Amino acid sequence: MNARDQGPVDWPTLLLLVACYAVWGLGITWLSTVWLPLAIAVTAVAITLHSSLQHEVLHGHPFRIRLLNEATVFLPLGLVFPYGRFRDSHLAHHRDEFLTDPYDDPESNFQDPEAWAHMVRPLRWLLRFNNTLLGRMVVGPAVGAIVFIAKDFRSIAQGDRAILRDYLLHLAGLIIVARIVQGSDMPGWAYLVSAYVGMSILKIRTYLEHRAHDLARCRTVIIDGGVILPFLFLNNNLHVVHHAKPNVAWYKLPALYRANRDEYLRRNEGYRYASYAEVFRRYFLKAKDPVPHPNMRAR
Repeated sequence: MNARDQGPVDWPTLLLLVACYAVWGLGITWLSTVWLPLAIAVTAVAITLHSSLQHEVLHGHPFRIRLLNEATVFLPLGLVFPYGRFRDSHLAHHRDEFLTDPYDDPESNFQDPEAWAHMVRPLRWLLRFNNTLLGRMVVGPAVGAIVFIAKDFRSIAQGDRAILRDYLLHLAGLIIVARIVQGSDMPGWAYLVSAYVGMSILKIRTYLEHRAHDLARCRTVIIDGGVILPFLFLNNNLHVVHHAKPNVAWYKLPALYRANRDEYLRRNEGYRYASYAEVFRRYFLKAKDPVPHPNMRAR
């Protein structure tokens, strides 16, 4: 089953996109006049959901036409990452044989052990803190953005026009978002807080999606249970199912998992957590993984 198995329009995804923009608009307007902390929280949740929907779009939803899909998430509500760069880096991430590799997986948080050995101590402290769930939520959005954008800017300086184009499109979208927020009831600083919190929530999902393992099929997690976070993450808590069938719509993943639960857990050798509550309990103040990749071979 893939994106082509659906009709011309994936209505659940399209309607959720409409609802997401409506909630975002409510947060920056009316709710901001009622109680600003609530408006910040609601806007942050909308930004989290919007990022999850961007992920759904790059996998071929809600339309069969890529340009239409990308138009639905053109506005960068989260401010930082150009959609085109997210799309290309995430599709590269789906090369499962390279999952967690510090060089070949754009979404890896592991470091090359040799680079780690020569890293200055303050940066090592920062990255160790970033490997706790608390650290990933507090400093992770900033660390991830700085590393990602710095690498992209180096590529632009070396003449990569495709990346430059993505950033120019992103700038156009940013101007539109900035004008909307400027004309809304939410102060600019409050929107910046909302955007950061939204990215922080997303870091809960990505914190342990993948582990270092010699077998590629064993690197991707299942997190059972819960309602709110699985919905915000569009069921990507069932991440091994998504990697097995990346074009299947978010609302079909739970049924696929239930029908083949034993097979998926055999596939990833039981890399599973009962809920996000278990993840918080075990790793909020404790690193799950070392920073240097434990299985990396010399290049």
